[in-house]
Amino acid sequence: MSTHVKLYIPGPVEVSPATFAAMSQPMMGHRGKGFQDLYAEIQPMLQTLFGTKQQVFLSTSSAWGVMEGSIRNLVKKKVLNCCNGAFSDKWLDVSKRCGKQAEAYQVEWGQPILPEEIDKRLATGEFDAVTFIHNETSTGVLSPLTEIAALKKKYPDVMFITDSVSGFTTLPVNFDELGIDVLLTGSQKAFALPPGLALFTASEAAMARAATIEDRGYYFDFIEFKANGEKSMTPSTPCISLIYGLRHQLKAMFAEGLENRYARHARLNGMVHEWVRKNGFEFFAPEGYRSKSLTCVANNREIDVAAFIGLLKKNHSLIIDGGYGKLKGKTFRISNMGDETDETIGAVIAALDDSLAKL
Repeated sequence: MSTHVKLYIPGPVEVSPATFAAMSQPMMGHRGKGFQDLYAEIQPMLQTLFGTKQQVFLSTSSAWGVMEGSIRNLVKKKVLNCCNGAFSDKWLDVSKRCGKQAEAYQVEWGQPILPEEIDKRLATGEFDAVTFIHNETSTGVLSPLTEIAALKKKYPDVMFITDSVSGFTTLPVNFDELGIDVLLTGSQKAFALPPGLALFTASEAAMARAATIEDRGYYFDFIEFKANGEKSMTPSTPCISLIYGLRHQLKAMFAEGLENRYARHARLNGMVHEWVRKNGFEFFAPEGYRSKSLTCVANNREIDVAAFIGLLKKNHSLIIDGGYGKLKGKTFRISNMGDETDETIGAVIAALDDSLAKL
């Protein structure tokens, strides 16, 4: 039996041998033509993937770096943090730690963020920025990005900052069409790369706002990203190996076709959903607001989740997540994002069946 335990947690996800091989290119100087050529080669693919004519920036950090950077760069007056899970809740804490005025639009974990509730709060005129998590990884809730982004027309002076860390590339997210101000994601989710690389794009309005803020710092300074990006460079030393891996994964995505990729994620997600229903479990997220990249299963059957995961690991060399934070044991999460196929998810489902029967 393989000693490698395959990851079906919602990130980091499995990284393929082909991707690791692509990352094993010789190292090079990040201020030379070789790196500029690599950056310039992937930029058009990234712009197509993000649905934008703006630059797409590469940050050697987790997505949290850009999440914090967005607050530092774009909040002058007060930020509305939309909170419906562990990561969106944390954004409120980050805003306050950055010394910004911040207020939560808080809903119960497992519920979506709704545009009409954002509208009510922005109508007060108190806010000049709003943060929103498209796909809340901790709860498996997919909130309605298109409807929320439509509010930008009503509030043009409010910066709309969107995290699609675990949703991006599992379904279409077209930045220019949405009209939002920041879209950010990370490498260790559906990109199926190791952690350590964040990707983001920003509107012209966001760049204009950032230019007026004096204490935006350096490492995540949007203006520095823009100035360096124009030269096919990054402000600080980039994670070159991960960018080699990114090039490989982008080429694979376009070879598959983006529509085929989105359809594959929906199909694999549906396979997991069928298992949930068949085995008498419930979904933590409500109908119509469920992630396409992972499934958060409500433990209504009150199984021993830790024992269940132990059986999966011992007998099948794979692992799922046992519930995040206060949901530990009350839920479990199964990822279907990245390079997964009908065959691999089929094998996971067989393992789930076998392990459930042995509890």
